[in-house]
Amino acid sequence: MALLKVKFDLKKRVKLAQILWLMYWFSIMAGVLVLSLGLFFKIELRKRSELMDNNESHFVPNLLIGVGLLACGINAFGGKICYDSLDSSKFVKWKTVIKPFLICCLLFNALLFFTALLCFTMRIPLQFTLAEGLKNGMKFYKDTDVPGRCYMKRTLDLMQMEFRCCGNNNYKDWFEIQWVSNRYLDFSSKEVKDRISSNVDGQYLLDGVPFSCCNPSSPRPCIQHQVTNNSAHYSYDHHTEELNIWKRGCRDALVSYYGGLMNTIGILVLLVTVLEAAVMVGLQYVNTSLSTLVNPEDPESESEGWILEKTVKETFTDIMAKMKSMGKGNQVEEGADDQAAATVS
Repeated sequence: MALLKVKFDLKKRVKLAQILWLMYWFSIMAGVLVLSLGLFFKIELRKRSELMDNNESHFVPNLLIGVGLLACGINAFGGKICYDSLDSSKFVKWKTVIKPFLICCLLFNALLFFTALLCFTMRIPLQFTLAEGLKNGMKFYKDTDVPGRCYMKRTLDLMQMEFRCCGNNNYKDWFEIQWVSNRYLDFSSKEVKDRISSNVDGQYLLDGVPFSCCNPSSPRPCIQHQVTNNSAHYSYDHHTEELNIWKRGCRDALVSYYGGLMNTIGILVLLVTVLEAAVMVGLQYVNTSLSTLVNPEDPESESEGWILEKTVKETFTDIMAKMKSMGKGNQVEEGADDQAAATVS
């Protein structure tokens, strides 16, 4: 018994083909949207490539671009089939093509679903990439006169101001590295000498943060130096005082930004998958309804359409049986080859 069998007359077939043709055009626009989102995400990753140590993966945006291009091509082809199905005489030339095309559509839908899953799971590897990239980037903050690193200070400052964050995990990360270049230190100063000599690695560490960590909304002038020294500032206690520097770490801020972006793209790709599945089912109905005309010579005669010729269980059983027969056939051929080789030897 066929799955979801529907009876059609000429009027219903024409209406289905017209609606399906329109849906294919929507699917082409959806493909353009997926392509655009892939390009946008690729550009966003490139913009902050330095913050990821240039180790960011472009597999997902490239996949989105490829899937978008495929969607445009497949849906344009499907739209042409639907347009020709309005005339049963023109549809004849597509009969041998539709079945392989529907199989391609099914595989394409599986690829779309896989792409959506990758969008949802990309947050995990991105978190590790950003953690390592930001850690190394902060070490190079002071290297404004070193070729290849001279723009790192500007990149980090712009990022901290744009995402309202400070440091990798939090603002205290700046206390653990030297972020002031030696060229701006007075080595004849006792304070500088004491700080450098008190550090095992000979670094000039201080309990301060770059200016880009300052919160401009704070009514108090920014306390970016001696952040943990209560006596250095009037009416100040860093344990209880609401600091006027950003407390949120940049890794968390960037992961939230990219994660939100990928979740949105993933949801849109899932919606495109649903649309593609709908047009695939519609095309199957068009194909079966035109192939089962009561009188093939009369295009106005009634017909029946279905999604599967048999039930899901019967279809699955048939597929498994065909796969087993193919496997047995290969084994017989291999056995015959072995016997032939033994006879020759």
